[in-house]
Amino acid sequence: MTDALHNLGARTLQQGYASGAFSPVDVAKAVLARIERWEPHLHATWLLRPELALVQARESEARWQRGAPLSPLDGVPMTLKDNLATQGDPTPLGTAAAPLFPALADAPPAARLREAGAVLVSKTTMPDYGMLSSGLSSFHALARNPWDLSKGPGGSSAGAGAAAAAGYGPLHVGTDIGGSLRLPASWCGIFSLKPSLGRIPIDPPYTGRAAGPMTRSVEDAALMMAVLSQPDARDSMQLPPQDIAWHDFERSPEHLRGLRIGLLLDAGCGLPVDPQVRAAITQAARLFESAGATVTPMQPFLAPEMLAGMDQFWRMRSHLDMAALPPERKARVLPFIQAWADSAAGLSGTQVFHAAQQFHATRVATVAACSAFDYVLSPVAPITAFAAELASPTDDPLRALEHIAFTVPFNMSEQPAASINCGYSDEGLPIGLQIAGARFDDLGVLRVARAFEQLRGPQRPWPEPPG
Repeated sequence: MTDALHNLGARTLQQGYASGAFSPVDVAKAVLARIERWEPHLHATWLLRPELALVQARESEARWQRGAPLSPLDGVPMTLKDNLATQGDPTPLGTAAAPLFPALADAPPAARLREAGAVLVSKTTMPDYGMLSSGLSSFHALARNPWDLSKGPGGSSAGAGAAAAAGYGPLHVGTDIGGSLRLPASWCGIFSLKPSLGRIPIDPPYTGRAAGPMTRSVEDAALMMAVLSQPDARDSMQLPPQDIAWHDFERSPEHLRGLRIGLLLDAGCGLPVDPQVRAAITQAARLFESAGATVTPMQPFLAPEMLAGMDQFWRMRSHLDMAALPPERKARVLPFIQAWADSAAGLSGTQVFHAAQQFHATRVATVAACSAFDYVLSPVAPITAFAAELASPTDDPLRALEHIAFTVPFNMSEQPAASINCGYSDEGLPIGLQIAGARFDDLGVLRVARAFEQLRGPQRPWPEPPG
């Protein structure tokens, strides 16, 4: 079993620690060895410090030996995305333009996991300012997808998606403002939950921005939610503390019987859905029907002007942020991001106002379209993973967000939405099914995802490092 320790889920690790079958130190060493083999090819990590990980693992080992673990996650390896601050470390936000000042405190997700005793193995890479769905960065080395090294892992939680698929331990935390958890989850074949806005406190908070788990299983995500959802006053948008039975996520396919399921195969705008993606999502919907759910096709509800307005507003925000940088620092920003942001320079105040209104219009349209259903199924992305060197699927700064039309509505509506693998393309690339629920029904989404996890059948083996 020792050779496979890096592949074990958090529950199995907890059981092994409790029985003495292996220790947090054994597991940390196995994960570090796995990273050493994969990392020259993937470039998923930043601030990888094996000696510090082993210090944490030894402290956890001592707690387990005393019979006093801090939580079920004590000693379980985890990674955190670059933009989630860790005390004493710089937070480059994926860009060479950021000043590398040490953070004064852990961000809420980092603080909660450390309090639970999880072992921080590494931070993970991301693109400049998190504004790309790729692993292309002016600060980090180019991140790649373990399923196919010519492809990117998606983004902006690029390194986290690659790390989870490659076996860098079971627990990874990313962030999402338009799809940055779910897109890499889809393209790397893993599970992720973008929770209801405010369910997981984050700092700094921002409209639509959420942190969330990225794991190989629904179970590991549920175990993380129990920790990550604890309150933190720094998030002005956090939800009121609630006693949610995250441990009670386990549901069989029978759970799907009688559910009203919406099936969205056309986002209304953006890139067309690849036929192989459509086929995989359609087959997943048939599995829901076979389990007794009622599946009803939905009409698209995201209008082109909604996606264009959100894009314009984010361009202007980034344009103003970069305009405040000294010229020599702005010059370090990825050229694609510079071009994308500076394209907003000529927008009038009226145009920016109307662009900003599209966030609310998207929210209203999404909630209205979903209100007739218990859950909504759709593709996560209209395509499978694209070439690693490209900034976006179109590689065009003026068409930068055409692949997020299925994901971004649920950021604006504040609804929980998960990505779970539901098939593979002819090239062997994973395809993600998005499962969205009503606002605040995070546990319900986990339960439906767990039922589907059993219904979908065996998955392909996780990728192995070259050589």
